Amino acid sequence: FTDEAGHARCFWCRASPLYRHYHDHEWGFPVVDERRLFEKLCLEGFQAGLSWLTILNKREAFRAAMANFEADELARFGATEVAQLLGNAAIVRHRGKIASAIQNARRVLELKREFGSLAAYVWRYAPQAGEGRPAHMTLAAVRALTQSAASVALSRDLKRRGFSFVGPTTMYAFMQAMGLVNDHIEGCGARAAAQAARAAFVPPQ
Repeated sequence: FTDEAGHARCFWCRASPLYRHYHDHEWGFPVVDERRLFEKLCLEGFQAGLSWLTILNKREAFRAAMANFEADELARFGATEVAQLLGNAAIVRHRGKIASAIQNARRVLELKREFGSLAAYVWRYAPQAGEGRPAHMTLAAVRALTQSAASVALSRDLKRRGFSFVGPTTMYAFMQAMGLVNDHIEGCGARAAAQAARAAFVPPQ
């Protein structure tokens, strides 16, 4: 869609200025920051059954309530902190998703010990250029892409390691957001910028 200022963007971000800012400056741009990667992993789990806009609107509240998604701090949460989270109306109060985020924090610490960083682990699953990707990223192509061979593999390995709320569709959304793939539609004003950022990006080892 094209906004009132003439900027062309992907169809899904038209609902609010916050959503458009997220689309323009975050979604599809490569990320190596440990906190941001872990935050997105958790928030994708909280999104299950909801819209991303719902979660985005609550993101600052989640950060304040969940130790800013610092995995080593969140991993220490116990029954007292869980009770506080369940009483916090500013976040999604789902006991299973809260427990999952805490448990996933503990599993992330194990990943870091094995791979050096969450980024080094995650970027092993970035598909190579053109691998399993449509030749033209049209609206129909993006709507059809709900998972991929890479997201299935990432999901399977995370589950094997004890993570939860990390199904292949959830992991594909994570890959889209963190720039492992660029699913900005052709003609979107952010697509070229995301492509340039990815071309200059050196995946962590």
